[in-house]
Amino acid sequence: MSASYCLGLVGAGIGGSLTPAMQEREGRAHGVALTYRRIDAEVRGFGVEDLPELIRWAHAFGFDGLNFTHPFKQAVLPLLDDISQAADDLGAVNTVQIRDGRLVGHNTDWSGWGRAFRSALPDAVTDHAVVVGAGGAGLAVAYALLDQGAAHVAIHDADAERAETAAIRLGKRFAAERITPVDDVATALTEAQGLVNATPIGMHGHAGLPVAPALVNPRLWVADVVYFPLETELIALARSRGCRVVPGGGMAVGQAVDAFELFTGRQADADRMARHFADLTS
Repeated sequence: MSASYCLGLVGAGIGGSLTPAMQEREGRAHGVALTYRRIDAEVRGFGVEDLPELIRWAHAFGFDGLNFTHPFKQAVLPLLDDISQAADDLGAVNTVQIRDGRLVGHNTDWSGWGRAFRSALPDAVTDHAVVVGAGGAGLAVAYALLDQGAAHVAIHDADAERAETAAIRLGKRFAAERITPVDDVATALTEAQGLVNATPIGMHGHAGLPVAPALVNPRLWVADVVYFPLETELIALARSRGCRVVPGGGMAVGQAVDAFELFTGRQADADRMARHFADLTS
């Protein structure tokens, strides 16, 4: 009898998520019955305070795992039996295994982005980089860069206090001198080889650039976490100036690859999942 898995994504406004399709198709490729459901807080009418009840029902209905996205990545933490080191470091969980009645939390945002970045620019893993945006995505990106060996990461946010808080959090896991909050992106980029946008700027409904156009220098590699659209204004500008670019689909695919492996114990085909993502977004 083939294995079967029941999975779900818990979040608000997740009708456009491509994770269900990616997970289910990868399951079919492995010859397993994998069902992946959206559990949308906006559609179902629940909030953070209802998470304990939701998890109780996930147990009752035999779910094998859940992904969590906004606004539940922090709220789910106290409900778990155990969490990975990275999830603890980041203070956020997006993947929860349900095994033998126990809930184990992981963060595959950072590992997924890191996987995609190393695949695209393997020679850049030790570079100095500037990350714009110190929210959940920015923390995950900075964590991935530092984990894979970045010499230094400068992190900037419109909210200077948030950038400082992010640097302090990451400095507890990595050498504090390797992560610095910065107010002046222009100066930080003169000492860096790469730029990552980890803000919503550039996605549909949030047009624009996260930095001044003049700062997108041909000597930089440029990455984005936004993938609706894949060709953001930043990526298009960087490409036109001859920069090496890493579009935002990498984090979306990478987190799904790592989550699939945690849920099923099977090695996902990252290239196949990336091709499926490309089909879904074409």
